[in-house]
Amino acid sequence: MKFSLLHLFFLPSLFFHGTTFGAIICEDLTNNNCSFAISSSGKRCVLEDFQDTKGKVAYQCRTSEVMVENMAGYIETNECVRACGVNRNATGISSDALLDKHSVVTLCSPACYQHCPNIVDLHFNLAIGEGVSLPDLCEQQRTNPDCSMIQLLSSNVPADGPVASYKHHRKFSVAPAPFSF
Repeated sequence: MKFSLLHLFFLPSLFFHGTTFGAIICEDLTNNNCSFAISSSGKRCVLEDFQDTKGKVAYQCRTSEVMVENMAGYIETNECVRACGVNRNATGISSDALLDKHSVVTLCSPACYQHCPNIVDLHFNLAIGEGVSLPDLCEQQRTNPDCSMIQLLSSNVPADGPVASYKHHRKFSVAPAPFSF
């Protein structure tokens, strides 16, 4: 059998069954890859729960309306999920992690904060929605670890919601969304 250019292009396509040559569509992702993924259109993927026809809780990946600049077509690495202490099985998008001291310590750790721009960007915008600056929260955690998020929230005026994306001053492997402090 002679190997031709047709074989060169056809054989690899067998390994991409169910995908559109690298396009990330939230609804096509498995539950284990949904949370902290960004579709090719730049919208965050979100894991949602619902009751199936038998009344059991089931999960499905959906496209949210939350846009992420400069990170389209991205599935978070297992390394960042571990470094940031987040859960791939989390449903919805919530700022609850910002209320947990252990979660804030992990999120603000150098392994997460300096190397995982997708997760940091998400929590940066969630913090803005709570009226808090994530860089300030991390600095407060480093300098006064006994201060809680609740104390920070009570000392700030609530913000209107996410209006900008996070830009970190360190170099990331994936370009963070633009933002100026």
